[in-house]
Amino acid sequence: MRAFHSNWTKPFFLKHTGEYYVEDFELLTSILSALKWQELNGDIQMVTDAVGAAYYKKIGLEKIWNLGIDDSLEQNMKKVLSPSTFWAAGKLYALEKQNGPCVMLDTDFIIWQSIGEELLKHDLAVIHREDLQEAVYPSQDQLKVSKTYTFSKHWDWSIEACNTAFTCFNDEVFKDYYVKESIRFMQNVEAEDPLIYMVFAEQRLLAMCAVERGIDIFSFSTTESLFHSNQKLFTHIWGYKRYIKSHPVIRAHFCKRCIARIKQDYPSIFPLLYQIENLIPYLS
Repeated sequence: MRAFHSNWTKPFFLKHTGEYYVEDFELLTSILSALKWQELNGDIQMVTDAVGAAYYKKIGLEKIWNLGIDDSLEQNMKKVLSPSTFWAAGKLYALEKQNGPCVMLDTDFIIWQSIGEELLKHDLAVIHREDLQEAVYPSQDQLKVSKTYTFSKHWDWSIEACNTAFTCFNDEVFKDYYVKESIRFMQNVEAEDPLIYMVFAEQRLLAMCAVERGIDIFSFSTTESLFHSNQKLFTHIWGYKRYIKSHPVIRAHFCKRCIARIKQDYPSIFPLLYQIENLIPYLS
């Protein structure tokens, strides 16, 4: 199964000046995510913009993705979107250019097992569903959109959203419809918010479009089992990132564990880590 990572760098520069970089812990999950996918499930590509491509090549990581780095992301974004509101829009524009079947995989998400046979059974597979908490997924009338935009009357607003850190599309026609609706929504939002509009476009719309089109949604996990000790399928550090950044001891421990796993499973890749300046403190 072909997969892709994506990285739109423009949101980075809202909070940073100077040269672009990726945090040490997320560089390490990116490496493990890409290599584990290749080992167990298929090919993978990085879709990014010119800044992202130059960064990965500068630190010597271009060989991590066996399908290479596609730097055309910025050129494919048809309309300038607010990077503060739509910080994850890059993955949807990257998805637009992918041929199905394909897997959309976040760089902070690692799959530790072979799941190819299971993926082939489903038109749409996600890692888990999400409850419709009002603070994250408000009602339709609270979303501020342009007067010319209309929500489909066929969308069911009671359907649980889909977490899209890992998403497999086996139906290319449906994939194209979902992306079209997601981009159409983002291009018609008339408000700034760092959360609700992005997760609507990315996660809630996916579930509503699937139900509208009669596409069954398969989930590998549930919210109840996400952090259970018996859960061995995946690692997703999204909710853990802020904690890692603000706790240096935990950060160092996490990075060293990732490095040890890379050294154990991919000894030919391990020497590359010495070329990456912000990883050197963890290599001694």
